[in-house]
Amino acid sequence: MESELFYRIALTRVPGIGPMLAKSLFRHVGEASVIFRTPATALGKIRGIGKMRAWAIAGFKQFRSVEKEMAFIEKYKVRALFFTDAGYPRRLSDHADSPVLLYYMGSADLNAANVVAVIGTRTPTSYGKEVIDRVVREFTVPDLLLVSGLAYGIDALAHKAALSRQLATVGVLGHGLDRIYPPQHSSLARQMVAQGGLLTEFGIGTEPDEHHFPLRNRIIAGMSDAVVVVESGSRGGSMLTVDNALAYRKKVYAIPGRIMDSKSAGANALIQQGKARLLSDGRQLIRELEQQKEPESKSPVAPALPGMLPEGRSGVVSPEQETARQRTDLRLSRLTPEERSIMEVLQPGERISLDDLMRNELLSRPSIPLALLRLEIQGLIRPFPGKSYGRV
Repeated sequence: MESELFYRIALTRVPGIGPMLAKSLFRHVGEASVIFRTPATALGKIRGIGKMRAWAIAGFKQFRSVEKEMAFIEKYKVRALFFTDAGYPRRLSDHADSPVLLYYMGSADLNAANVVAVIGTRTPTSYGKEVIDRVVREFTVPDLLLVSGLAYGIDALAHKAALSRQLATVGVLGHGLDRIYPPQHSSLARQMVAQGGLLTEFGIGTEPDEHHFPLRNRIIAGMSDAVVVVESGSRGGSMLTVDNALAYRKKVYAIPGRIMDSKSAGANALIQQGKARLLSDGRQLIRELEQQKEPESKSPVAPALPGMLPEGRSGVVSPEQETARQRTDLRLSRLTPEERSIMEVLQPGERISLDDLMRNELLSRPSIPLALLRLEIQGLIRPFPGKSYGRV
């Protein structure tokens, strides 16, 4: 008899079942093993699942890949962290699009008292290198975890600076744990496993494809208290991470650079636009993180009552909101079958890569590019870097 983990892994590999839908299935059905034993007709009645996704679960055949993942987990002592597990990053679990399952190799506490992400350009200047060394040296608070993406440049410098000062550091990967990218960082990755760890939502065999890194970036932002930007252009992975951090209501800090330096254009713009606080040294960040926690410990938390809405939401729909909803419903009613199928796959709050759409057994591959274009023209979806798409 297969373990519950076996079926949890399997569910993450069913086409069309992203994190939000998977969590919905768990809320309605319970354990993953029960989900796979539930008739497709019953699954299809769950909101957001529908007939096609229900049959994708019932007809799932890739259990051999799950067996290989289980063998890898056992051999290399990988921790598979389910979104309800105590070891799962609690800051990340607060967000609807957080992964259902994470693979973790290491010993650092992902729920450390202070979790700080340090990100930036892959081609830092000597100024950027000096900044990293100084800022990380000033992270003197106990129980601090430094998070980054193990990429060239600022990421690697931040990891190395943390290791040299006996700080725990975790690299979030855009691929499976059976490889390291870039391969030049293999030695660094081994040190991090001993003094931190490696974390990913991708199973073994997953290549470091371009569209995986925006997904990786949301984990970096989501699991952190604050994101620090050191030398970043006006576009790129760092700015995508900042976008996620702002959407998640995380603190964003930026190190200012020379106004004529393109490598600092993004960081400077974040400060100018009020999206990031100017960071002058690491001690400033630690002080502000500690100050942020003080009111939380003194303020009583009101119990959540059935039917209670999140703070700041009255539950009243304005005429403008109702009109906008009606317009969206009208546009959806006019979709072709191909367009409607894609909209069912693209769940609110999720991004799906073009490659994943093309591999989806529920969609007709030849019709996907044209259907995506029509949906974009209609204002129902929008493209993201890395050839991925999401609902507007």
